Amino acid sequence: MIKLMRVDDRLIHGQVAATWTNTIGADCILIAKDNMTPLEITAAKISVPAGIKLVIKSVEDSIKAINSGVTDKYKLFIVVDSVTTAYRLMKGCEAVKECNLGRTVKREGTEQLGKHVYVTSKQRDMLKELASEGYNVYLQTIPTASPTPLTKVL
Repeated sequence: MIKLMRVDDRLIHGQVAATWTNTIGADCILIAKDNMTPLEITAAKISVPAGIKLVIKSVEDSIKAINSGVTDKYKLFIVVDSVTTAYRLMKGCEAVKECNLGRTVKREGTEQLGKHVYVTSKQRDMLKELASEGYNVYLQTIPTASPTPLTKVL
């Protein structure tokens, strides 16, 4: 069962590892990211709380795993590093119905949607498409903050 998919360019860090995982009751974190570096993999392994399973897969392999049902036995917390990856998962997996936009880094060519969320114009279009198709996309930095529906910031 998918508990949450969160976009956070830091992947697993204190807030994701402890606060979000505990709040949603996850027992497994899936990082869906293409071309993770050895340093990113090591950092993720070190950051995962005790007793939480960590799975790291490419985006395509993540889609296959979710669609096959192999992840159904877990209380799954999916973490991705970009809106583009979230879009791919949502379009590729019937089971992924919502997305928490937590943090993406400010770069040249991005615009701010929320306190810590920056997107390119292409990503903005992806989000508009998801919203128009009925996906639940919202901004929420921490579990105790109120979620802001994407439609309020677009």
